[in-house]
Amino acid sequence: MFSFSNSSKAVPTPDAPAVTAKSHEAHPLDALTHGAFSAHTSGERMACIREWLASSPSSEQLQQVFKELSVKDKGAAKLVREKLDDIKRSKTQATIALEWADKAHALLALSKLNLADALAWQRDAAKAGAPLSKEPLTGLKAQLVERVRAIEDLQHRVQVQREAAVLLAQRIEVLSTKPWMDAQTAQETLTADVAHWQTEAQDLLGDANWPSVDVRFATQLQDSQAQLLLVWEAFTEALKFTVAAAEDAAAPLPKVPVWADEIRVARGIPLEAPVTPAKPKVDPEIRAKATSAVREVLSKLEQEMAQGHGKSSVGVANALRQALKDNARLIDDKLEAQAHAALVAAGELEGWQRWRADQLREELLAKAEGLLNRPEGQTIGGRKMQDTLRQLREQWKTTDQGGAANHGLWKRFDDACNEAHKVVEAWLEKVKAESAEHRAQRLALIEEVKAWAEANRVALDDDWKGFNRVLHQFGDRWRESGHVGEKMFAELQPLWKSAIDHAAAPLEALQKLSLQTRHAMIDEAKALGAEAALRIDAVKALQQRWQAEAHRVPIDRRHEQKLWDAFRKPIDEAFNRKTAEREKAQSALGERDRMVLDASKALQAANASGDAQAIRAAMAALDAALSGQRQAQADVEAAGSAEENPAQTLENKAQEATKNEAAADNSDVAAESVGDSDSVAVAADVVKPAPVPKRVVAMRGDDRPGMKKEEPVAPGRAGKFGDRKDGGRPAGRDGARDTRGPGRSDDRGGPRGNRFERPAYGERADAPRLGDAAFRAQREALEQAQFALRKLAAQAHGEALTQLLTAWEKRDAEQVPSTQELGNRVSPAVRGAWVKAVSQPASGDAATSLLRLEMAAEVPTPAEHLSARRMLQLQLLTKRNDPAPAQTWTQDTATVLASPFDAAQVRRVQNVLKVLLKP
Repeated sequence: MFSFSNSSKAVPTPDAPAVTAKSHEAHPLDALTHGAFSAHTSGERMACIREWLASSPSSEQLQQVFKELSVKDKGAAKLVREKLDDIKRSKTQATIALEWADKAHALLALSKLNLADALAWQRDAAKAGAPLSKEPLTGLKAQLVERVRAIEDLQHRVQVQREAAVLLAQRIEVLSTKPWMDAQTAQETLTADVAHWQTEAQDLLGDANWPSVDVRFATQLQDSQAQLLLVWEAFTEALKFTVAAAEDAAAPLPKVPVWADEIRVARGIPLEAPVTPAKPKVDPEIRAKATSAVREVLSKLEQEMAQGHGKSSVGVANALRQALKDNARLIDDKLEAQAHAALVAAGELEGWQRWRADQLREELLAKAEGLLNRPEGQTIGGRKMQDTLRQLREQWKTTDQGGAANHGLWKRFDDACNEAHKVVEAWLEKVKAESAEHRAQRLALIEEVKAWAEANRVALDDDWKGFNRVLHQFGDRWRESGHVGEKMFAELQPLWKSAIDHAAAPLEALQKLSLQTRHAMIDEAKALGAEAALRIDAVKALQQRWQAEAHRVPIDRRHEQKLWDAFRKPIDEAFNRKTAEREKAQSALGERDRMVLDASKALQAANASGDAQAIRAAMAALDAALSGQRQAQADVEAAGSAEENPAQTLENKAQEATKNEAAADNSDVAAESVGDSDSVAVAADVVKPAPVPKRVVAMRGDDRPGMKKEEPVAPGRAGKFGDRKDGGRPAGRDGARDTRGPGRSDDRGGPRGNRFERPAYGERADAPRLGDAAFRAQREALEQAQFALRKLAAQAHGEALTQLLTAWEKRDAEQVPSTQELGNRVSPAVRGAWVKAVSQPASGDAATSLLRLEMAAEVPTPAEHLSARRMLQLQLLTKRNDPAPAQTWTQDTATVLASPFDAAQVRRVQNVLKVLLKP
């Protein structure tokens, strides 16, 4: 800052030291944060904050620094906030860790630990967010794992002891089938093995974790021990009796058959053949009943084995064993052998089922471990991961139901699922944060609706449609506010309904009044529709009131449509009733309508025949029917010839009328007269002319000097605001003068002059009004007749032009068309000149005449002759008194016909004459 003078007002120098002193004043927290508040840049301030955070400040200091720093630097305050969040999270995790540590201590303190609870502790702790990787949960987790491993080892040892007991029993039973000397030799080894087995069993029972072993394993060990001791005692006693019988011939024989036979042989006693005791006779009914019971269970077991149901086949096999035990002496040997074979197969199926269950477990384990070992770009989302884990656990549970559990595979599977569940936990945290954000958005929307409702109790400018539109926009925003849980939605939905109902209360009150008004209008419409004479003005006024009410107050579209249908129904029924009455009245045709319909049908037939003369005759007959004069003649002709065809009579009369027309009139003139007025004027001998009404002449009504009131209005010049151009007569279509005359008839048979020449109502009694069917029939027939005549005229024009060109080519005057065929633009003298030109030998040059014809027809000239045409146009400009090409086209045509035939010029001549000969 520079001071240019001592008296400068812009820079007060005395205040500068005060500002400098103020700028150097230190912040109270600057020393605590290592100079963060006095740092000049954001980077330096963040470095100071990181250095201060490394010193582990207290939570109160962090709160104070964050409060001051959040106003000054958001980036540096973010570091403090993250530290606060870490402390808060640590406190939360410490609380959760303490809770789960207590649970772990409680589990470890139990003398009988449930494996399911111990295995679920780790999974539930991870779901709750407990820090399992930190002490004391890490040590407790290891202790629980070790305890579970010890219990599972005990259970495994029980199964081993069980199998060992079975093997020892089998060895003892096998020795009973061998010589007793071999059994005596193996007795010492068996004694040691049995003693060792009992020692192992006692060690299992004395283990500290034995109370935690499943009850079924303890029962299995006890059963195995009792069975082994029983077999061993029986073996020892039988061997003792055998040794005594071998030493003393008077001693009784042992109960073991093999050993007893061996003693008999040593004593010299012959062996007796085993006598099979005869089965006692059994009642056939009891035998059949037993056979039926065994066969029923046997068929069920075979069915279960065929379907591969290992679990259910076990129960059925036990039922078959029980059935054999109860009915073995009552069934035949064949059925018994079949039942034993089925039991052997069931045992094999049960073993296969256990093997298959292990295979399924290994597959599920591979799937669980593969959830985390996926390639990049193939990660699984939280929702899908949660569903997959749930499905895997359900499948594992189903597999366990089919056989014995495999705890080793279960441990690996559970660890893999817990590791994969971390993805689900992260997703759940994200969903929880999004749900909180969506909840805040919905609450803000509810508050916005409440504020809007308080400010808009009445629609602005009476625009209730806009009011309703805003409410719908609020509803759309509520539906698009994101997903929240069912519990949270159930909490927010009543608040939203209350707010939106309060906002929509004015509109709902107005809609109730509008519904009452509309129901009243519906009743009024029913009353109008029930009246005998339908009042159109009242109906229109009622409809306008309905539309005004519908535009003013919006209601639900479906409800509004139902009300509109109810309102429109009686009015539509009234109009339909009126239409039916009109059609009924029109269906009763009069005599004149039938005559017009017959004439229209005759004209349609003539149109289909393609004969121009017949079409003109039918048109004249239709005009006679329209004029109303045909009815009297029909009565006379009906009296003269009853069998004559009415349509043919009309056609004959029309031909007579056509003969009396002027000879110069051709088909095109007749067609034009038909096109100008929708009916043709007939000849005087067929149609009696209507009396000409007295003309109403406009007289001057002013009192200008020199003007007489008896004088008619003088023709005025053309003005620009609709002034008449023809002395008072109205102009026709396109500004042309109306030359149709006062006697022209309209489409329905009535005279149609101008408004000054129309007779009074009492004077128009000669042509009654046609019915709708007759009017449409005659109009359609006349339109088709005009189209057919124009088409026939075009065809005749083309044929005449072709004949003329052919006569030029062959130099044959007889092929020149007649004057009537050439049209009204060619007179007999012109045709005679053309005949003379064609009949003489070809001579002369027709280039200039052809150019003049193209100029007269105003058709384009080929590019190679365009220069010649321009030169000719320049020459014609210098000859002002010479006739124009449009006036001498007939002489130029004769010159062309007199010239030699040139195939290259045929197309040019044809294009020219097509335009010039057109009527």
